[in-house]
Amino acid sequence: MRSPLQSLEAKIAQIQQEITELGADLQPGLLTQQYNVCGKAGCRCKATPPQRHGPYYQLSFTRKGKSRTQFVKREDLPLLQQQVRNYQRLKTLMDRWVALGMALSQLRLRQQQELRMVSAPKKRAPARVSRQTPA
Repeated sequence: MRSPLQSLEAKIAQIQQEITELGADLQPGLLTQQYNVCGKAGCRCKATPPQRHGPYYQLSFTRKGKSRTQFVKREDLPLLQQQVRNYQRLKTLMDRWVALGMALSQLRLRQQQELRMVSAPKKRAPARVSRQTPA
């Protein structure tokens, strides 16, 4: 039977393995689909009902405090979708790793405190000597 310490370490090792298996294809962001209306007067996008142009795909993300948006070609969409899923999975795994790491840290601290309590010699309270004045 595993100790709580071994159990936490095993869970962290599993997360590390899963992160390694993700590979290097990571892309933060959100993929969206949009339809546009053009400026031509007799275009189908202004008909009733309107038939907008598209779909067009966009990737929006923020990296190092800077927001960016870029259009994505339809043929690149499956690869980019996988990269975004990989990034989201990485974030989930990292959050779990941090939570488990904090629990592991607390467990180790508690064990150290218990070890100090067991190995520390018990201190006796100093004997009180009463001062009596000679009569």
